[in-house]
Amino acid sequence: LDELCERNPALATTTQYARRLATMVRERRSEDLALDVWLADVRLDGQPELRTLAGGIRRDHAAVLAALHTTLTSGAVEGNVTRIKLLKRQMYGRANFDLLRRRILLSP
Repeated sequence: LDELCERNPALATTTQYARRLATMVRERRSEDLALDVWLADVRLDGQPELRTLAGGIRRDHAAVLAALHTTLTSGAVEGNVTRIKLLKRQMYGRANFDLLRRRILLSP
């Protein structure tokens, strides 16, 4: 990656922005200013892909800040939804709702 970044300055800039954003998310930096500075820096940069990403983050600014501020996740719920969808796909065309319900309630 370092060699590619030396050859292409745009890739080096994109890598720096990606690493800054990843650090914010990984370390759950809750300072509003860090995200706003990142968004402003990306807005001033000429790379359209980053500006598109920043635009999406700007639209969901409150949700992104909430994700950075809280440690609560919906992982357990999403896992159960995935499990239920898998069971539903396995049961497709085989039986009625009552059997599907029993399989969902009795599966680990």
